[in-house]
Amino acid sequence: MKKSVRKKKNPLNFIFTGKQYHDNAIIELFKYTKDSIGEIPITNVEDFKGFKNENEKYWLNISGLHETEKITRICTKLGIHNLSIQDILDVNQRPKFQQYEEYLFFSLKSVIKSNSNETESEQISFILGRNFIVSFQEKKATFFEHIRYRLRENVGIIRQIGVDYILFLCLESIIDNYFKTVDEINESIDEIKINTLTKDASPTIIDDIELNKRLTYKVKKSVSPIKEFTAVLERSDSIFIDKSHMRFYYELKDLSLTIMDDCDYLGSMLESKINLYFSIQGHNMNQVMKTLTIVATIFIPLTFIAGVYGMNFGNMPELAWKYGYFMVWGLFLICFLIMFVYFRKKKWF
Repeated sequence: MKKSVRKKKNPLNFIFTGKQYHDNAIIELFKYTKDSIGEIPITNVEDFKGFKNENEKYWLNISGLHETEKITRICTKLGIHNLSIQDILDVNQRPKFQQYEEYLFFSLKSVIKSNSNETESEQISFILGRNFIVSFQEKKATFFEHIRYRLRENVGIIRQIGVDYILFLCLESIIDNYFKTVDEINESIDEIKINTLTKDASPTIIDDIELNKRLTYKVKKSVSPIKEFTAVLERSDSIFIDKSHMRFYYELKDLSLTIMDDCDYLGSMLESKINLYFSIQGHNMNQVMKTLTIVATIFIPLTFIAGVYGMNFGNMPELAWKYGYFMVWGLFLICFLIMFVYFRKKKWF
């Protein structure tokens, strides 16, 4: 498990702790009003002048955090505190929420189930001001593509109300990916259920169960900060979120609780599967031991008889008898039949 390293000789020397997914950071700026919109790709940070016009609203999305100098210069122009910059670039820490005088900072993890049945996660951070929102992603993804479309085509109320609504849409999109991941885990669990009903439970089932348990725990851990974030907003009067828009954030809280309940249910299902697996393994082991015990029990009297007549005493009466050999085989057969019938009546096999 990676740990965050915060000790630095120079506190202004910011370090990105994640992976590099792009050659260059992708910076997109939307500035819009109720009746107009401008979409501006930013290739040179010097061209970015901040959010000067209070009559316009802005959404700046940055994909790729490895270019720390660009990130730092943009944040410095916006008056972002150094601690927030450090939190944006340190992707190994837990999600957090912090409200400053000029903006609101919130970071969380997005979790997606990959084709290898593992999860891919990235940290997404948000800076919410009075008329702007800045989103920081480790890599370019399609999470927010529908938001861009709604801005461009003026669909719904997105241009009519504040930028806190864009934050809601972004968080809702991330939660939607949680739901997709939970559905995929559920489908994977259903496949495990079919496999465990076979007579011989495969040892690989235990690996599948443990993998899905880890995925379920990771999703629950990732969605928890959204619930905490909305709970904090309920208790405080944030100047960056319109009170009339709190109903949107209450919806986020309900969705988060739904996912957490689903994760608890999946966890219970996985516990049932692992108990069923060990029950099947125990039953199979009991069947094997029962068979071995029956075979050993049948051969105990036969071994005794063979041992008695295998002793080399000269005065044993049956040794000189003409039919002694056939008598011993008769005793073997009688003992076997008696024990076989007895075990069948007891339904031991």
